[in-house]
Amino acid sequence: MKKTIFLISAIMILCILGHAQKTESDDLLKGVSLKAFEYRNIGPALKSGRISDIAVHPENQNIWYVTVGSGGVWKTENSGITWAPIFDNQKVFSTGCVTIDPNNPHVIWVGTGENVGGRHVSYGDGIYKSEDDGQSWKNMGLKESQHISKIVIHPNNSDIMWVAVQGPLWSPGGDRGLYITKDGGKTWGKTLGDDEWTGVTDIVIDPRNPDVIYCASWQRGRTVAAYMGGGPGSGIHKSTDGGNTWTKLKTGLPKSDMGKIGLAISPQNPDVIYAAIELDRRKGGVYKSENRGASWKKQSDAVSGATGPHYYQELYASPHEFDKIYLADVRIQISKDGGKTFKRLNEKNKHSDNHIIAFRENDPNYLLVGTDGGVYESFDNAKNWRYMANLPITQFYKLAVDDSKPFYKIYGGTQDNGTLGGASRTIYRRGISNADWFINLFADGHQPATEPGNPNIVYSETQEGNLFRVDQKTGEAINIKPQANPGDKYERFNWDSPILISPHNPTTIYFASQRVWKSTNRGDSWKTISDDLTKNQERFSLPIMDKTWGWDSPWDVYAMSDYNTITSLSESPLKEGLIYAGTDDGSISVTDNGGDTWNKIEVGSLPGVPKNAFVNDIKADLYDENTVFVVLDDHKNGDFNPYILKSTNRGENWKQITNNLPENLIVWRLVQDHIKPGILFIGTEFGIYMSINGGQSWSKMTGGVPTISFRDLAIQKRENDLVGASFGRSFFVLDDYSPLREIDENTFDQEATLFGLRDALLYSPRASQTFGGKGSMGASYFISPNPPYGAVFTYYLSKNYTTLKEARKKEEKKSKKNGEDITFPGWNNLDKELYEASPVVILTIMDSLGNSIRKIKAKKGKGFHRISWDLRYPAFNGIDTDGLGVFDEFSSRGGLMVIPGRYYASLSKRIDGINKPISDTVMFNVVSIQDGSIKGSSPEDILAFGRDVERLKIANYALNTVVDNTKRKLAAMNKAMGSIGVSNDSIYDGIFALNAQLDDIQQKLYGSKSKKEVGQKTDPTFSERIWNAAGGTQNISYGPTKTQRQSLKIATVEFETIRLEVEEMVNIKIPLLEDRLVEIGAPWIEGQPIPKAND
Repeated sequence: MKKTIFLISAIMILCILGHAQKTESDDLLKGVSLKAFEYRNIGPALKSGRISDIAVHPENQNIWYVTVGSGGVWKTENSGITWAPIFDNQKVFSTGCVTIDPNNPHVIWVGTGENVGGRHVSYGDGIYKSEDDGQSWKNMGLKESQHISKIVIHPNNSDIMWVAVQGPLWSPGGDRGLYITKDGGKTWGKTLGDDEWTGVTDIVIDPRNPDVIYCASWQRGRTVAAYMGGGPGSGIHKSTDGGNTWTKLKTGLPKSDMGKIGLAISPQNPDVIYAAIELDRRKGGVYKSENRGASWKKQSDAVSGATGPHYYQELYASPHEFDKIYLADVRIQISKDGGKTFKRLNEKNKHSDNHIIAFRENDPNYLLVGTDGGVYESFDNAKNWRYMANLPITQFYKLAVDDSKPFYKIYGGTQDNGTLGGASRTIYRRGISNADWFINLFADGHQPATEPGNPNIVYSETQEGNLFRVDQKTGEAINIKPQANPGDKYERFNWDSPILISPHNPTTIYFASQRVWKSTNRGDSWKTISDDLTKNQERFSLPIMDKTWGWDSPWDVYAMSDYNTITSLSESPLKEGLIYAGTDDGSISVTDNGGDTWNKIEVGSLPGVPKNAFVNDIKADLYDENTVFVVLDDHKNGDFNPYILKSTNRGENWKQITNNLPENLIVWRLVQDHIKPGILFIGTEFGIYMSINGGQSWSKMTGGVPTISFRDLAIQKRENDLVGASFGRSFFVLDDYSPLREIDENTFDQEATLFGLRDALLYSPRASQTFGGKGSMGASYFISPNPPYGAVFTYYLSKNYTTLKEARKKEEKKSKKNGEDITFPGWNNLDKELYEASPVVILTIMDSLGNSIRKIKAKKGKGFHRISWDLRYPAFNGIDTDGLGVFDEFSSRGGLMVIPGRYYASLSKRIDGINKPISDTVMFNVVSIQDGSIKGSSPEDILAFGRDVERLKIANYALNTVVDNTKRKLAAMNKAMGSIGVSNDSIYDGIFALNAQLDDIQQKLYGSKSKKEVGQKTDPTFSERIWNAAGGTQNISYGPTKTQRQSLKIATVEFETIRLEVEEMVNIKIPLLEDRLVEIGAPWIEGQPIPKAND
């Protein structure tokens, strides 16, 4: 017996332990959609993003297709007044070129992966085709291309296409070269380019003979350390047989290694070809051939500069003037003599860094230009420019949030558009506009930081460690970049240098070059707390494109980061001085004594990690001083896989936590929830993922998020918001993710779970425009949404609530799929379906005493949902039966605002007319965030006044209904008199007198109709007084004025007089007339008792 008891006890213990283990480690969210956790895309469009190509519809010049370097494809049908993203659901977001089929403009082709050699580019997965003006897409191949430069379609045969494929930037191989299809993209053949590092960057065809084609090949490669912008594979090639065979053109062209080449063919004389050629050391020249490429002559030394030719170098021949050519550059270069001399195009009030120019054949003064800052249009040959301030495609590197009240601000460093700051939400009904954003710092922006408790201090930086402290009160930006001491070597700052505010002292900040710097006075002075923590290599001796290169090779490290730099810093919030530093060359260093000593860890020693992986992020655990997370990245060596590791002993041992993450998913950032240790979020190249079990499993968050890269994430702890900095679609905010903390096994076992929520903020939303929304600002006025006003509830339903009909149709569909007969349901069941009330899930709001004050119809499908309450009581309106139709008990809106305090909410279901609770009750607070300049009435007094106004309005509604019904009753009585042929003047006189009395009552209520007809003012009326009184219910911080209170008193008195008059008419005078009508045998009138059939 004892043995049996022991065995049973042992089994029970094992079951309990197994259950606990399952709760902690199992993937509870496997197969569960998180779309209900919807992110808000809040812009801004104040500064836009990098445009890679533009295609203008050949038959409608108002329709443009725009590809964004890292933001998908956008379409406008009205020349930029409004835009729509049309590529959001594809697997990639980096797009390099777009072409409209000249034979069928409904067919659009897009090449993914932009054609620049920049350090920050993303990549594509081939060529896409749409046959319905961009509504849907199909990948047509070249999936290993990563970067596609240009697509050219045969002008007479859409089955024939030529595609310039540049190929991978960070690794050899893949699809690269010149590809041809002769069957509309079903199959592809490569006719030019090698298999390693040389691709094709440009194509032009002879408009007289499409078999004559010119293309430019380009050999280039990039690593973390350096960029090689050319090689022997670069050159200009010609085909006279439609691209099947090629001849490399040499006569008159440079003999040294060339880099990126832009080509243009003269529309006026196609014998003339122009080429902008990059040469060694960022030099170059423009060359011209007047004999179809047989020989070339150098015209000038013009070349795209600044960032480097690899970033620009597109060449365009004017469709209006021979020998007029445009060279894309930081500032567009223009030549009118075939490239001999150039001048800069006027670009006043326009962004720099130009990539694409589009023309109108019938308008020589028109230019459409795509830049790093968006789309610009000129109608006067570049004298003036129109900016499209409604394309939210900003590329954000990093972000920070402050703790401003009532709404926090978001700061972000951008690619070539400075550091921007702005509102996470506003008090305006219209949402967030560009006017709610500001420029905090110039140039390329990178990691910002905000001082806890002091939102007026913001740190911002430009590329390579140019750090500034910006005073938000004065707008002054103080340069606080650390400076090397006498005798020190130059400081190697990363392009995106890490800044860290100590969690132990908000005036202590850390910054990093190859060393870690510390300031205890907000950057006024600095000291180093480490030596060089990198590998300190000579980058020009490292291999690139599979070999080491001599000094005379086409090196270009101008517009890229220094190498051997620190890229990430983290200090434990639990132990001051426990600091981690990660580098771009594969090292992690840790100190537990504030920098006195450091221990270096080579990432190659970590399990499954490449030896030189870039440290994207380090995060010291918020709960355990010995635990640390690291995010590594090796995509600049051609490895796009995710690397996230965790150590529980300060880096001595590590384990991967990338279970179930897909391959080819670069991870950029990791943040940990500040309340529940196991909740982690990561920003990746293709979206945001979250884990509720410490990284043992991951779930992708897709609600409101297109396919886009998130380079940084931050948590605003007060609001429990997750903010994402996307690299090409601006900022995204997940409002109040706190329900994620409550998810456990019970969530999916019980019928419904209603999660807790943050405080609901009570304020008076403002109308910034005359009519709300965009008002009269036009359709191009950019706004993004605020979160729903009021209290936002999250709930989970473990089942679908369906009607009998829905259940039957589901079963019939299943039977049909299985090839089974479908049974007739029977008439009784069909009648039940017909009269069945649809199941309803109801969110009930209760006040602090538990009284139900609002019921809201909620979604009833299985899964997570979110629903909001606007902090209002139901609209307290009267209800008449005339024209009622289908009554919706949940449609009541526009009632009085509630007062601050404690409230409760719960879920219930109504099936077959029976209500049943299905969730626990949750408590939440409604908190006022407004204090007026002038002290007004208390919230309780304002609500009481509102109740009085509502009662009078309902009484007035009832009065008007009775008056209207009485008028109809008198008309019916008059008609009844006419139908019996009996003359009785006294009854007619009575009906007439009562009608006249009603006219007089309506004039007291609303004034003279005759005066209103011509706009003449009437004497004050009851309706005007009640309207004035109602104005005192529209604000929640001051309440009614004395005048409004007086209006209510006067209106109440006036109403009572009219009410008594109407009641006398309805209850005494009309019944007397009705009795007389009955006496003389008048027909039955609506409202009278049903007559007996045999009477």
